[in-house]
Amino acid sequence: ILLNGWWPSLFAGTLCVIRMLFLFLQKYTTSMDFVRKFERQCGSQASVKRLRSHPSYHSFNNKWNLPVYFQIRFREIAGALEEALSDTLEEAPAGSSYCLLATHMVWMSLLKCWSDQMFLPLLAHRLWKLSLQILARYSVFIGEVSLRPISSENTKEGKKSVPVGRKESSVSLNPSEDQGNGSSLESQPLPSISSTQLVYVAADLDKLQDQIPDILEVIKPKLEMIGFKNISCIAGALEDSKTSLSACVPTLNNRIIQDLSESSFAYLKSALEVPRLYRRTNKEVPTKASPYVDSALKPFYRLQNEYKNILKQPMIHQWLEGALSESTQKYYETVSDVLSSVKKMEESLKRLKQARRTATSNPVGTNGGMSDDNKIRLQLALDVEYFGEQIRNMGLETSSIKSFSALTELVLSAKDQVTAEQS
Repeated sequence: ILLNGWWPSLFAGTLCVIRMLFLFLQKYTTSMDFVRKFERQCGSQASVKRLRSHPSYHSFNNKWNLPVYFQIRFREIAGALEEALSDTLEEAPAGSSYCLLATHMVWMSLLKCWSDQMFLPLLAHRLWKLSLQILARYSVFIGEVSLRPISSENTKEGKKSVPVGRKESSVSLNPSEDQGNGSSLESQPLPSISSTQLVYVAADLDKLQDQIPDILEVIKPKLEMIGFKNISCIAGALEDSKTSLSACVPTLNNRIIQDLSESSFAYLKSALEVPRLYRRTNKEVPTKASPYVDSALKPFYRLQNEYKNILKQPMIHQWLEGALSESTQKYYETVSDVLSSVKKMEESLKRLKQARRTATSNPVGTNGGMSDDNKIRLQLALDVEYFGEQIRNMGLETSSIKSFSALTELVLSAKDQVTAEQS
């Protein structure tokens, strides 16, 4: 990865660390090979045991400070991971199956723990613990991202909003403290995150959960190398980590659904402007839906079209259904308020007509056709009908959208009133 030019700011330092680790590993491996060959010269197992219990044997082994080797590896892996989590919204390297640098680096960190080039069997227990810490740290990261305010800024702008000093105060994996979630963040305003970035986080989280079982296949042969047999214990711990990640999903989904709903209702509330378009304007009788309906549907079409290759269809379906339910509920309340206002205005004009008993205050349009109030009712009915058609075009059932049946009944009742008055 580093040799492909990724992460140039850390290239020199990381390369130096890797070179030092390789030198240590090379010398250690050569020395241990010599010791194993020397042991084969012993005539029996008893001789091997006496050799291994000899003070010189222990002295030689103690010269290899494996805890220091692990600490260097820990700093190299955890340090790169923390750097990636600080640059949370940066795009992942080309060719990565992940969308964001952070999740890509989590996966790469797990693989680096067990890489053949620098793996030492005697450190397997520490590397296993580090693997669990990496997954726990990612759970904390997802929780942090889920709390960020959503903005319409693009990825680069969102990245620029990270305050100076964010990296220094980020959560770290400390080997001396053996903490999986690190220290707490300093109190400071949270940087914003765009809708696209939030979708990428959800897609990455789902993909990482699916790939956690693959980690077991990487770890299993390394543990068998040292004679570890209780693989079910390892699988159970990974499953617990997966469960911890799954616990982050509802909050993340709710944020995305809320954002979609708000983006849609920002246009649906334009139903409040329908009376102004027809009241005393002598406009023709409406025959098609208002443009605001198409605008309100754009966030949903974008979700379906732009993210279909990175999101599973059940996830898209869940978000669409949840967001449409929330926005439809607000749309229902808006249309209800408009129709109530129209009815009050109509009754007020009728009372005024009866009081003056003149035709000048007749609410009928100047063309002698449909009244302004009925044009408003008909327009709202057309809007809702079109809204329902587009929901079905998305592959959803309107019956699964909360408040849609009530909304339909509301406008149909108003449309029936128009038909009755015109007949």
